[in-house]
Amino acid sequence: MSKKNNTVLGIFMESIGLYFSNFYKFVKYMTFPVLGQIFGLLLVFLLTFFYAKNMPLLIEKFPTLDNYLIIVSTLLILTLPGLIIFMKAFWEYLIAYGAINSMYENMTKSGKVYDFDAHTELIKRRSVAFVGLWLLFGLFSLLYIVPLIFWIPCGILTIYFVLVFQVFTFETELSPIGCVKRSFELIKGHFAQTFVLFALIGALTYILIPEISKVVLEFLKITQSTSNLILPIVSSLPINELNNLLSYLYIPAISNESIATFIVTTFVTQIFIQYTLPMRSILWSMWYKKLNNGNLGFNDNTKKKKYTKKKPSEKLMEASHKKYSSKKLDRNILKRAMEKDE
Repeated sequence: MSKKNNTVLGIFMESIGLYFSNFYKFVKYMTFPVLGQIFGLLLVFLLTFFYAKNMPLLIEKFPTLDNYLIIVSTLLILTLPGLIIFMKAFWEYLIAYGAINSMYENMTKSGKVYDFDAHTELIKRRSVAFVGLWLLFGLFSLLYIVPLIFWIPCGILTIYFVLVFQVFTFETELSPIGCVKRSFELIKGHFAQTFVLFALIGALTYILIPEISKVVLEFLKITQSTSNLILPIVSSLPINELNNLLSYLYIPAISNESIATFIVTTFVTQIFIQYTLPMRSILWSMWYKKLNNGNLGFNDNTKKKKYTKKKPSEKLMEASHKKYSSKKLDRNILKRAMEKDE
């Protein structure tokens, strides 16, 4: 890495360059994790919607369907394919948080990414620990639901924990909790710089790129045409009842067209945010490497000392060996000593 790229702005600019120089490969890699989630959810919604809408006709034609257990079983069967697709895509998206970090080392050497399956497999082999890390991340995210009092502390902790997935990828011997602690150690003393990076990459990938995409799609009339496609479905929803409730809160009524447009723009925003995950992962991998003295993984300065304290039974064996030289210690004595340790 060149000297200029050791600065916050340099790392930010280089992460953008690495992302767009491999743009086609990243788009190909992220397509199923991103679009698979959306397709799965749409499949669940459409099948259940049309089933519910046509249920009276089906019951009239097939009276045996007028049974609570059959209705629920049919709904479960209809939703199963979409849920399987969604869960598979969602899991692949979560795996990408670690796999793209693993690809970063290749990018630093050749400027290119390749062998996506191998990097993905490296994370999948540690699925249990990876799920544990995501559970910790999910529990932490729940604190954001609590009103204002927790938002500022959570925002600060988010900066300190921003490198947890990089630590998980490069420091494989650490537990999920160890990854959180290690991220805190790395960010400590570099909070302001990390916050600036967080603000820059957040503004670019969560705001600027999605907003530009929405403007382009609106200019090409794609947003309007897509909204018109889902308008019949939106029109069947109980919008009037919702507007009656909003009127008591002095909130202006919402139209079917505005709801359809909101749904489309929300999906578009999420698609572009998820497609830019590689850019964020590259940036935080670069930042991890800088804070870790230019290394990807433990080095001599950061490696923890191994726990070398001996058990009483081990001390007994060692003392006995010295005392009796070549004589062997009775196995029963060793067994009792070990049981005492336990």
